[in-house]
Amino acid sequence: MRLAIPHWQGRVSPVLDVAGSLLLVDLVHGSPVVTGPIALLYGTPLERARRMTELGIDTLICGAISRPLEMALLHSGIEVISQICGEVDVVIDAFQNGRIQQDIFSMPGCRGRQRRFRWGRGRGGRP
Repeated sequence: MRLAIPHWQGRVSPVLDVAGSLLLVDLVHGSPVVTGPIALLYGTPLERARRMTELGIDTLICGAISRPLEMALLHSGIEVISQICGEVDVVIDAFQNGRIQQDIFSMPGCRGRQRRFRWGRGRGGRP
């Protein structure tokens, strides 16, 4: 499985739409192998989704995301876990251990029901 996390100074970037780079995280036998940063060129939501598809991303963990970019990613088959904040290493660990939905990782103002956890095509419906 390949995760992608937009980052800024060791933390999840607050807004995916203007993030300039991604960390790629391959989960190999339960251990994260981090690659990056990988440049994420600016462009339309479709161009950015296409780039992430080319990188082989299965799941994207991000902060805020615009609806057009989120929809482009979902239609490309990429799972989107949005409204997440925190140190990248801690977020990766939380994802691996099933704790990513805890409020401690919620962006300010996004606690509880307002958080979005959306699935890409072929991964079932929304929880």
